[in-house]
Amino acid sequence: MPRKVWHSLPEYQTFRVMMESATTAAAAQRLGLSQSAVSRSLASLEARIGNALFEREAGRLKPTSAAASLNARLDALFEALDQIEAPPDSGRETLRLIAPPTFANNFLTAHIGSFLKTRPDTFLSLEFGPSPDVILGVRSGRYDLGLIGVEPTRAGTRLVPFRRSVAVCAMLPNHPLAARESIVPEDLHGVAMIAQAFRHARRGLLEKLLKERAVKPVIVAEVSSSVAAAELVQAGLGVSVLNPFPLALQAHGTLTYRPFPAAPSYQTYFVTPDDRPLSRIGRHFMQHVRLHTPEGAFSTAV
Repeated sequence: MPRKVWHSLPEYQTFRVMMESATTAAAAQRLGLSQSAVSRSLASLEARIGNALFEREAGRLKPTSAAASLNARLDALFEALDQIEAPPDSGRETLRLIAPPTFANNFLTAHIGSFLKTRPDTFLSLEFGPSPDVILGVRSGRYDLGLIGVEPTRAGTRLVPFRRSVAVCAMLPNHPLAARESIVPEDLHGVAMIAQAFRHARRGLLEKLLKERAVKPVIVAEVSSSVAAAELVQAGLGVSVLNPFPLALQAHGTLTYRPFPAAPSYQTYFVTPDDRPLSRIGRHFMQHVRLHTPEGAFSTAV
């Protein structure tokens, strides 16, 4: 007689959240559980299915091939549960998104495309705007969900951590600095550089760092976005210190990126309202983006 298989929805839910997180601490925070409870749930699931689901690597948990396979099989289950949760005859669901061009172009549009293919009854709108407009738009209710890479004044909104990135120096592959494994401030002395505009706090932080080391690069241009900086680097105008997410995932041109650890790391956030719950379709889209954003050499999920 075949062995009876039983299922635990809480274990599956913990597993799904862990697939979107890099550590048990991050998963525990999202679930409202203790780290030990998350670990016990994952261990119980692994014992039940007879496969290891995560491997520890550099202090983080990396999903195994068994985990990826299980997660794909669970999509149908959670889709069915979502249908049960939805109000009857709720009609077409709508999600209004806003993000700066760095995140909207290629990155969000690709996720929107794959998301809508599985949800043909959903309508999504996407607006481009600088980070302050993202905050104001979500706070005012004009948009349901935003994505930003800075921490502006956030009254009326909640910032949900998504990715953490190390600063990098972007350059052409034939640039002399491309031969180095990482870049230090002194490497930039006398080097042609594309800088962020002074209205960005990052420009001031970089200026302070370079001044402390008596380093004077040659600023050839100033721009207001990482995409613009990358395009000028691609044009051969110099190097640029920037946030590699999501540029490095998109193989932007033929650029080479080298870590610049002396600069502070970057954080990318989802922006949600704090005076009303995020819609069901908004939660699903956030999960879709988390699950389908690959790990990169310079950024990790949080």
